Amino acid sequence: MTPELVRGDLTAGLLDAYLAGSEVAVDTETMGLNTLRDRLCLVQLCSRDMRASIVQIPLETSDARQPPDGRAPRLKRLLEEPKVLKVFHFARFDVAALRHWLGIEVTPLYCTRTASKLVRTYSDRHGLKDNLLELLDVELDKAARHTDWSSPELSPEQIRYAISDVTLLLPLMDRLETMLRREGRRELAQECFRVIPTLATLDRLGFVEPFEH
Repeated sequence: MTPELVRGDLTAGLLDAYLAGSEVAVDTETMGLNTLRDRLCLVQLCSRDMRASIVQIPLETSDARQPPDGRAPRLKRLLEEPKVLKVFHFARFDVAALRHWLGIEVTPLYCTRTASKLVRTYSDRHGLKDNLLELLDVELDKAARHTDWSSPELSPEQIRYAISDVTLLLPLMDRLETMLRREGRRELAQECFRVIPTLATLDRLGFVEPFEH
């Protein structure tokens, strides 16, 4: 699959295409794992009909001195659209990065990692790679995981890695949804998904597990 690469924001055509669906898979790549320090570099999207795109986020787009509506307005419009479900793996991290760097309040959302923890209780391995191998019989190549995502020119290997996860999230969600319904835990999962934006805000503000003793 060859994704469409755009810089700074979605095109009007891509926005319309994604808004025409009821769900979109979302992934991000950052300079590291510290949300406040390591800036957002890529936002990857894939629709149910396998329309995939990579939005490169240049430094000037994520400048906090710009009002949130001016940083990536079309991407913001999509990710805040209440009629389109946004599907992530480990949404807590991605939601925090999107809020901090682009001022986007993602809603509604689905997290396949959270779903996995609620229904794959026979395993302690809930990473995307493990889920895909077990549930979809797909083995991910993580060779390009640690790389400079801020580069203006992405290599073929970077593009392949960046888009590989997001193209599989909707099929993975389908499998997990079947398991959640079977075990009677779908409503519990929905409640958990609604809490994720609050957890992401706590992360951005520096609170470490405030519910623990």
